[in-house]
Amino acid sequence: MASPRARKAGTRVHVVSDVHGNARDLARAGEGADALICLGDLVLFLDYADHSRGIFPDLFGEANADRIVELRTARRFEEARAFGAELWAGLGTDRRTAIESAVRRQYAELFAAFPTPTYATYGNVDMPPLWREYAGEGTTVLDGEVVEIAGRTFGFVGGGLRTPMRTPYEIDDEEYAAKIEAVAGVDVLCTHIPPEVPDLVYDTVARRFERGSRALLSAIKRTRPRYSLFGHVHQPLSRRMRIGATECVNVGHFAGSGRPWALEW
Repeated sequence: MASPRARKAGTRVHVVSDVHGNARDLARAGEGADALICLGDLVLFLDYADHSRGIFPDLFGEANADRIVELRTARRFEEARAFGAELWAGLGTDRRTAIESAVRRQYAELFAAFPTPTYATYGNVDMPPLWREYAGEGTTVLDGEVVEIAGRTFGFVGGGLRTPMRTPYEIDDEEYAAKIEAVAGVDVLCTHIPPEVPDLVYDTVARRFERGSRALLSAIKRTRPRYSLFGHVHQPLSRRMRIGATECVNVGHFAGSGRPWALEW
């Protein structure tokens, strides 16, 4: 991580989201920057592009991963849940224990890869209670909170909204809206999910609309931050658009690209 004093051209911050187990590239994501921001989804439960990777295939094999992806992609969520429950019943191990053990192994590697300083918030597939166990002194975990970086204020809101997928950190719209309100008025809004705009929430590969936040969209229109930064939608119809005075940017699917998005001022 470059020292702010060594830079003559101002401040440079690198932003990543949807890391999904990519510790190798994460270890290099802060190079040349004064700080790293991570917008969540560190855990890799199942790679939809490579069904051999993730916690699910490690436990149940690639063929069963193929089947669960097929059902979810077809939006046959009840069948997917029933199929998953059958697999877990036959595993002979408590589900919560098995998942937490696998997540802990991933978190140990991923948090060790974070440079100093890192500012991070949760994604919808993350397990917030574990983060503070693994976040070192150089990593600040924020959710519904504000931090100042080189004279600009950054507000962080983590997690996702309720969906049929039932991922680990989904919360009610009212709770999410309260966190958005808690950081209103910042220069840069940092969230895991995008504002509720069709071009920003539609995934062109999964061929479905993901859930965005209406509260976030309202806050953007009302408080006019310089930037709204987010991830969550891996292959969006639009990666960037302006809403009034605000530049809205999907910072990219870091698990696939291995490249951070850069913000300079």
